[in-house]
Amino acid sequence: MISATLMELRRRRGLMVALVLMAIGLPGLFEGIRLLLHAFAPRTNPPAGGDMIFAVLVAGFLPTFAFIAAATAGCTAGSRDLTEGVFRHLVITGRSRLALYLARIPAGLAIVGTVVAIGYALVCAVSIFAAPSFVDDSNANVPPGLSEAGFEHWAATRARTVICDLPYSGRVPPDVACPAGPISSLTPAQTAPPALDALAVRIARQDYSGYRGIFLRPPATLMLTAGIWIELEAAVGFVLGLGLASLLGQRTGPVILLIMSQLILDPILIAAKIPALEPVRRWFFGLALARLEPAALPMARGLPGVSGGIGGPGSGQSLLPESPALAACVIAAWLTAWTILGAWRMMTRDA
Repeated sequence: MISATLMELRRRRGLMVALVLMAIGLPGLFEGIRLLLHAFAPRTNPPAGGDMIFAVLVAGFLPTFAFIAAATAGCTAGSRDLTEGVFRHLVITGRSRLALYLARIPAGLAIVGTVVAIGYALVCAVSIFAAPSFVDDSNANVPPGLSEAGFEHWAATRARTVICDLPYSGRVPPDVACPAGPISSLTPAQTAPPALDALAVRIARQDYSGYRGIFLRPPATLMLTAGIWIELEAAVGFVLGLGLASLLGQRTGPVILLIMSQLILDPILIAAKIPALEPVRRWFFGLALARLEPAALPMARGLPGVSGGIGGPGSGQSLLPESPALAACVIAAWLTAWTILGAWRMMTRDA
């Protein structure tokens, strides 16, 4: 029964095209444009890959695309019998309505999970193989992987680059002529007075912790945990869409409701600090999913300008009320409730 349902969903060309465009086409188009721009104008366009591009895509775009695509597939699977007029024929076959409904969950998740995984693997591949070859630390192009002593030695041989471009809480000497743009780390070492060399070493020692936390490529553990989190977003979107469409008996309305929840309601509830909304925030599935986001992504860092970026560094998840354990329980409760509601409506609907 699961294989038959899987085949029925795969044969819906419109649905499959929408899934591929949403989960693979959009991130592929974005990465393709960045690759072409860097290939034709490398001086003015940064590399297409790297840790920061990966983090922004994974936190701000891929979960949204995955959720909407999965919700569309779930709503289609939950309403296709009624919209195509074949529900009566399924009932006449004598098959269990409950089994028919439950078979759609693994069948749909197999399709949605595969498409989302392909799109995510594409982003990971570009982030790794098209990563920059140097660390862009406050416009100073620094060689990657230096030890603290190596970082200080690099700073001592490029005093003006370090003094002009790296963050420094003290006073910069007025006789230092800073260039208009970043100075490449590949330029020959520049001679400078011993006082400037010593100042550059102090700045490097002060900034080494920030330099060490910059990655050219996303860490393997982050890619693994982020991939699992995105697949969870897709699974939740599909199951909710399936149950909601089965309960309402249509596809368009549930799709609109879930898209509005993802794009409008979630950001409002995440940023809201109204005490009366605390019970809603605590038990809403969107915030529970946001609470489970890997800590190294921009929402958890609280970076503005990204989906979920709502404050200064480190403040992102502090505004989400529940703990990770409670967030997992909230998600499980939503999935269970909508599965029960969808199955009950299918079992009690008139043929």
